[in-house]
Amino acid sequence: MEVSRRKVPPRPPRPAALLPLLAYLLALAAPGRGADEPVWRSEQAIGAIAVSREDGVFVASGSCLDQLDYSLEHRLSRLYRDQAGNCSEPVPLTPPARPRPGSSFSKLLLPYREGAAGLEGLLLTGWTFDRGACEVRPLGNLSRSSLRNGTEVVSCHPQGSTAGVVYYANDTQSWYLAVAATYVLPESETASRCNPAASDRETAIALKDTGKRSLATKETGRLKLRDGGGSLHFVDAFLWNGSVYFPYYPYNYSTGAATGWPSMARIAKSSEMLLFQGQAALNCGHGRPDGRRLLLSSSLVEALDVWAGVFSAATGEDQEKRSPTTTALCLFRMSEIQARTKICRWDFEIDNNENNCKNEDEPEKVEPIASSTLIHSDLTSVYGTVVMNRTVLFLGTGDGQLLKVILSENLASNCPEVIYEIKEETPIFYKLVPHPKKNIYIYLTAGKEVRRIRVANCGKHKSCWECLAATDPHCGWCHSLQRCTFKEDCEHLNNSENWLDILSGAKKCPQIHLFRSSKDKTTVTVVGSFSPRHSECVVKNVDTGRMLCKGKSVHNETCACIIPTRTAYKDVLVVNMTFSFGSWRVSKRFNFTNCSSLRECPGCIQTGCAWCKSERKCIHPFTACDPSDYKRNQDLCPVAFQKWTPPKTAGEGRFKENMSNRTTWGLQVFSVTSIEPQKISTLGKSNVTVTGANFTEASNITMILKGTSTCDKDVIQVSHVVNATHMQFSLPSSRKEMKDVCIQFDGGNCASVGPLSYVALPHCSLIYPATTWISGGQNITIMGRNFDVIDNLIFSQEVKEKNVSEYCMANSCRFLAPSLKSSKGPINVTVKLRVQETALDCGSLQYLDDPRFTGYRAESEVDTELEVKIQKENDNFNISKEDIEITLFYGKNKSLNCSFENITRNQDLTTIFCKIKHITAANSIATSSKKVDVKLGNLKLSVERESVLSPWYFLIGLPILLVFVIFVAVGVTRHKSKELSRKQSQQLELLESELRKEIRDGFAELQMDKLDVVDSFGTVPFLDYKHFALRTFFPESGGFTHIFTEDMHNRDASDKNESLTALDALICNKSFLVTVIHTLEKQKNFSVKDRCLFASFLTIALQTKLVYLTSILEVLTRDLMEQCSNMQPKLMLRRTESVVEKLLTNWMSVCLSGFLRETVGEPFYLLVTTLNQKINKGPVDVITCKALYTLNEDWLLWQVPEFSTVALTVTFEKIPENESADVCRNISVNVLDCDTIGQAKEKIFQAFLSKNGSPYGLQLNEIGLELQVGTRHKELLDIDSSSVILEDGITKLNTIGHYEISNGSTIKVFKKIANFTSDVEYTEDHCHLILPDSEAFQDVQGKRHRGKHKFKVKEMYLTKLLSTKVAIHSVLEKLFRSIWSLPNSRAPFAIKYFFDFLDAQAENKKITDPDVVHIWKTNSLPLRFWVNILKNPQFVFDIKKTPHIDGCLSVIAQAFMDAFSLTEQQLGKEAPTNKLLYAKDIPTYKEEVKSYYKAIRDLPPLSSSEMEEFLTQESKKHENEFNEEVALTEIYKYIIKYFDEILNKLERERGLEEAQKQLLHVKVLFEEKKKCKWMCPAGDFTPSTITEE
Repeated sequence: MEVSRRKVPPRPPRPAALLPLLAYLLALAAPGRGADEPVWRSEQAIGAIAVSREDGVFVASGSCLDQLDYSLEHRLSRLYRDQAGNCSEPVPLTPPARPRPGSSFSKLLLPYREGAAGLEGLLLTGWTFDRGACEVRPLGNLSRSSLRNGTEVVSCHPQGSTAGVVYYANDTQSWYLAVAATYVLPESETASRCNPAASDRETAIALKDTGKRSLATKETGRLKLRDGGGSLHFVDAFLWNGSVYFPYYPYNYSTGAATGWPSMARIAKSSEMLLFQGQAALNCGHGRPDGRRLLLSSSLVEALDVWAGVFSAATGEDQEKRSPTTTALCLFRMSEIQARTKICRWDFEIDNNENNCKNEDEPEKVEPIASSTLIHSDLTSVYGTVVMNRTVLFLGTGDGQLLKVILSENLASNCPEVIYEIKEETPIFYKLVPHPKKNIYIYLTAGKEVRRIRVANCGKHKSCWECLAATDPHCGWCHSLQRCTFKEDCEHLNNSENWLDILSGAKKCPQIHLFRSSKDKTTVTVVGSFSPRHSECVVKNVDTGRMLCKGKSVHNETCACIIPTRTAYKDVLVVNMTFSFGSWRVSKRFNFTNCSSLRECPGCIQTGCAWCKSERKCIHPFTACDPSDYKRNQDLCPVAFQKWTPPKTAGEGRFKENMSNRTTWGLQVFSVTSIEPQKISTLGKSNVTVTGANFTEASNITMILKGTSTCDKDVIQVSHVVNATHMQFSLPSSRKEMKDVCIQFDGGNCASVGPLSYVALPHCSLIYPATTWISGGQNITIMGRNFDVIDNLIFSQEVKEKNVSEYCMANSCRFLAPSLKSSKGPINVTVKLRVQETALDCGSLQYLDDPRFTGYRAESEVDTELEVKIQKENDNFNISKEDIEITLFYGKNKSLNCSFENITRNQDLTTIFCKIKHITAANSIATSSKKVDVKLGNLKLSVERESVLSPWYFLIGLPILLVFVIFVAVGVTRHKSKELSRKQSQQLELLESELRKEIRDGFAELQMDKLDVVDSFGTVPFLDYKHFALRTFFPESGGFTHIFTEDMHNRDASDKNESLTALDALICNKSFLVTVIHTLEKQKNFSVKDRCLFASFLTIALQTKLVYLTSILEVLTRDLMEQCSNMQPKLMLRRTESVVEKLLTNWMSVCLSGFLRETVGEPFYLLVTTLNQKINKGPVDVITCKALYTLNEDWLLWQVPEFSTVALTVTFEKIPENESADVCRNISVNVLDCDTIGQAKEKIFQAFLSKNGSPYGLQLNEIGLELQVGTRHKELLDIDSSSVILEDGITKLNTIGHYEISNGSTIKVFKKIANFTSDVEYTEDHCHLILPDSEAFQDVQGKRHRGKHKFKVKEMYLTKLLSTKVAIHSVLEKLFRSIWSLPNSRAPFAIKYFFDFLDAQAENKKITDPDVVHIWKTNSLPLRFWVNILKNPQFVFDIKKTPHIDGCLSVIAQAFMDAFSLTEQQLGKEAPTNKLLYAKDIPTYKEEVKSYYKAIRDLPPLSSSEMEEFLTQESKKHENEFNEEVALTEIYKYIIKYFDEILNKLERERGLEEAQKQLLHVKVLFEEKKKCKWMCPAGDFTPSTITEE
């Protein structure tokens, strides 16, 4: 990209298309466009940046502080200032249009005390939090707690300003902070955010001792605002000549206008007392009479004792528009500022005895160095430095450019060079920071990004002369590389002659000279700064390849070639001359073809030709002048070896500016009114129109473009005067900037037209919709930027291109998709933007076949509104309201427009809904409708009505059907009329009675039934941690329990063999372990079961290293997020298909075991007990386990017979196992007459436990029951000789009713004498309450039960589900709330930690959908842990789970998960009862869950130390719980099975070479152990039994 252009009117004609194309190619190759520069991207907008000498780069964004390495490729540490894991801003902050100092939550970022002897460097940070708090932390470790902190140090308002500097006071040997801040903002909306103490409300500048714990300020250490004065906005603070300077400007925060002149406040660099040394106003108003009142950026060029500032006029909604003179860079001499400062009561409150000004005095304005002032449309930042005695200034702009200005020795500014451009055109941050160690880099901040940029584009200079003539002090010519480079990039720097810098000057560049040394010979030599030793030179004829001369250097003199003057050489037209100096060479090609056409001596000599002075003509250098008097005729012209440029055209660049838009030349008045367009691309514009008056009267019209003040102006000749009021110009390419435009008529005054903006080429970000139909006409929108400079849109299909009409604004273009009717879909068409003669790719638009419609329906619910539903086949089109027009035809060619409503899509068809409103007789219109015309863009279709059977068919067919039915019915009824009538009457009466009774009983039960919840269920039978963990880790692999639960206390720690110790150390290498897990998961035969087992073995192996296990879990979870974020992030953690998902389940089980036992265990056991009690209150079929009272319809015993309760008196035989005197052995027990003997036993056992609080002492199969009637005793058995045997040999189990046991009967419990075994194993040959489906069995229970099973209806008993729900409702709610409550307002550490981790990861990945994070949390905790516990009480308690209990708990678990779901349930009457049962409760539970999640999120974040302490304590609890050697052995089995794949992966990964060696060593140890089988006892489970698979 050209930095400046010098235009010479009139210009030679050039092809119209060549310039834009060339400019576009140059733009692509422009410096700073590449993506190779390292970039750091933060989650929030960056508010502060600082660089330490040794500890990297510090970047504050949102509420986070990141410490980065100098390359910006690695984050060394992070500090969360507000909430752990969350960098978001606590208060939404609208960023200003341009970066302004102070508009952020981070106010100060000051490294200090670096390099102090014996002291570590410190970092002082200031934030708006805690009323403007400051903290002092070690530079090397942000995670360490703050050494000192204090409140009300910086501004607590995000918009308020703060500037400060830390310095060392020799008298007290302490470090002090001088800080200036806007502590109070007058606006009411910001005043509520923070309220500083009364002592700080009037403070403007304060001194604080950074060594004190609270950074306190003494009263003498304050400088207060003038009473009644407005707010001051401080921009910077710096030290110079023993004083501290604060650049600032008075600012109204509500209007955005400056209320005074920018100024500089000065205080003494003191220790305890703040000494005000005055203030001075700064005037940077060059080119603007009203001045520039805003100060945007500040930089002290200390080596030059000069201060640079970027000043701006106010711009915005209520201010003036941006112009080419809006901003300016001004340089002030610090000595002059110091001399002009006065101690007056202008902006600050001072004592009367110090005031040496009168009330009417105004601050004296300091004027800038005029030669260095640079005017620009949109500067935002400045940084200045001195390199090789040259002042270099770096300038940021509002459109993302980094400019470089080099001042001459008299501080005159050159035209800025663009050294970098941000593609997204993000405004540059107000602070530019240099690299502390390498002066070839500067850190560029914009938006959310920091870039490390090279300070020069040396490589763009292709020759030594061009490199040094650019006078860039960062660049020089490297002889060995033959390139313009940084000095650090040049090889052989120890040889000073290998490098030329700007101090050497361009004249020192090696240049090949060709001159006539005498009349018969021509000498070729090289001059410049280099070592002449060992040089060789060759001159060749390029056309023939013949060598004309060859030479070598002698006596340390430069090689020279002597070519004799020969007539034959006049045909040598092109020669190549090469000088070699060891590792580098210089070559130049001379073309003598046009020697005779050159008319000037300098031009002749410059091209290598010879000049004949007497004849004043240019000749071939190898031929002699005629006459051949060499000394008289061949004197060289004085400027022969200077760079020659063509002479300027007379009058070029001379013009007089006139700010008016009228100019008078002679008696003719010309005027200009406007220029169109006012914005063009950097490629220029070939048809810019200027309007005005009297254009045809002028003979010479030029346009003058003036951009940055220090750049040359562009002078363009008018290309076409259309008429007296319109003319056109062809504007050249240029870099991005706003230029001032004026028109000059016949050399007179230049009439201003206004500003013209050169902007970057358009960029496309989105085409929507991306698919359309072949017929075209759909509204397509392109989103992006700078669309208002394009000439037109182009559709490119293969080799065909067509222009498209469009409507474009700055950020979007809308157009109608053209028709491709002659083609068939799918077709991809490229959309291009034409700018000048350049076509820019914008993406593709896919064409598919036209939509197909299948029919429509017209329906009316009210007579004034008609709804039309049009069916079409499913496709991928996104049809909007603007794309479609629908017309309904009815009656005799009548039509109505139908207003589009929406589109719905199901599996088969898509339905378009539209409505016709405000009509009459809608039903009539619907009936008489004939067709619907649909217009989709250019596509017009008629849709026919869906075919419906006419009512006449039903009217005709119905009588025929009725007659047939009547005939059949009469025949049948005559045959069995009497029998049917009798049976039907009986059955109807019985059914009616049955229904009436069941409905009344069900209603009464719901209203009256109460369940006496067992209050005393004894001690909760918790499993110990070891068995709880194993059942959770291996729910389907009970075989591992024994090998993991051997007595660990008897093991000798030193007995651990060397191979397992080595493996244990290896898996503690995080990189190795993560690599192994990822490698295993990529193996096809590494099944889901293997993944779960591996995760469980790993959990056991690291049971005592939970901190490390947690870090592994974090890494694997992030990796899983990377996989899921590319597909569907909501599916993450839903299933157990990876190691990390099972690992998370195990981790939760370990960390929440204490919470489960202490908080949830008791209500959970109460729920299981209460549920069992309710189930056993009604009949339970012992064969199928179905019961009358249940929560699960699938387990409902609806074939229930009549039953009644039987009260028994039970006497327990005294046994040695239960000798306690206070045991009650005579208790009353209620059983059902339909209970089997085994069920009666269980109820009797439960009654004993409830009565005495302890079990009986014998197992269920060790006792028997005896019925005592008088002196007779009868043993009760489920099956005995009296059992009823039904057809097909099916045996019905004996019940209490079978033995005709009545109320009050006595039952004795005795210990069996014989060898007892388990009770009868029931098979298909047994039945209990559910009888076989056969009419022969309907009367088996006698007349009392006749017909009972015939009329049973399942739905009659659904109220039993509700009865069961009501019975356990309070217990269930207590359980649920114990799970999602926060005891003592604290969440379990594991839950809080992992939820914060998920929030942080979502923020890092810029996931803004809150549903995604909610689903992650739900999948990680309720789904992975709580549901597993709720469905498996045997994991927690020493109880047996029956299949029926399992079915009921499944319903409860489903309701539990529905409470965490974000999907609203749409349940109808046909929905499953399992869903309907808790449908009304779910909304309440959902609100509680949301409150639970919010409460956890609102809790203060856990510090890393708290979490580590918790994990460490948990690790200690579980020491010696498991046999880790077994786990390590199992892990090694998997490693050895996939050993080659793991080894290959380790070889490909960097940094794992040591782990690779350790793995090979582990394998050797295991193989050696394997060879020593005789040393291991047979059957021991040791690593020696491992076999390679």
